[in-house]
Amino acid sequence: MMEKFLPVGRFDDFRCSGDSILLLSGAPSSGKTSLVFQFAINSATASAGSVVFICNRRKLESKPPYLAQGIDPSSDVINRIQMKYVEDEEGIKKYFAAFHMHDPAPVSVIIDDFADFFDQGNCQERYNNTRGRDLAMVRVLALCRNAILCAK
Repeated sequence: MMEKFLPVGRFDDFRCSGDSILLLSGAPSSGKTSLVFQFAINSATASAGSVVFICNRRKLESKPPYLAQGIDPSSDVINRIQMKYVEDEEGIKKYFAAFHMHDPAPVSVIIDDFADFFDQGNCQERYNNTRGRDLAMVRVLALCRNAILCAK
């Protein structure tokens, strides 16, 4: 699995398994966005399809991902990475509520800084539970997974 995140010279052996769901976690400013953006590049390179990269615009513009050496920012591969900017969990839910309308479906969907889209106070109040944020994240992840499975 790790090779899907690293820049590679040959993409013949790179395969996106359609049922893979992966959570990448780490400390702030540890390079997660750069790793998942490289995954997006590798996914787009390995197929003719598009890749969707869901993120917060302000965060991405303030700290853009590092591109691996030799990656041309104006290449066709980069152009097949569709940026979807959302502000909060509602934006993610709206995107996946309409996921079945993608034709063809994207090869990969990446959500950068997933947990940051969920406000602790709002989630606790909505679910009347101290673990409301966890509940909200699990529900949205289930929606994402179901939307992807139904689109296949």
